[in-house]
Parts: sequence; structure tokens; C-alpha cells
Amino acid sequence: MKKEYDFSKATRGRFYQAIGNLELPVYLDKKIGKFYAEVAIRRKTELRKVVNIILKKEMKSQEEIGVKK
Repeated sequence: MKKEYDFSKATRGRFYQAIGNLELPVYLDKKIGKFYAEVAIRRKTELRKVVNIILKKEMKSQEEIGVKK
């Protein structure tokens, strides 16, 4: 590493992302990922859309049994 770096021409906050806009990766177990990837292929859609549908249904069922948001 250099002893000193010149930041005089740098742009402050160039790579900053507000937390609200941050999309986190979700890692599925291999068996679950494979199963739902096949479902997505059969439905001719993206895996993320299939997983989102499943999670939305789960959210709704949790709300119905009284789990707080």
C-alpha cells in the first residue's frame, strides 16, 4: 500500500446505496433450489418469481394466524 493516496478528484458517495434500496441475495438449500428451479422451468418463468409467490402466500398465512408484521 502507498503511504498516502490522493482523493482530491474523488466523488463522495459514488457507490452509496440507501438501505431501503438494497437487494440482498438469498441462498436456498440445494434441494429446495433444484425443486423450485424445475417448477420455474415448467411454468416458463424466473425462479425469483416462483419464490416470491411462495413467500407472499406464507406472509398471508402468518397474518391470518395473528403473527405481527
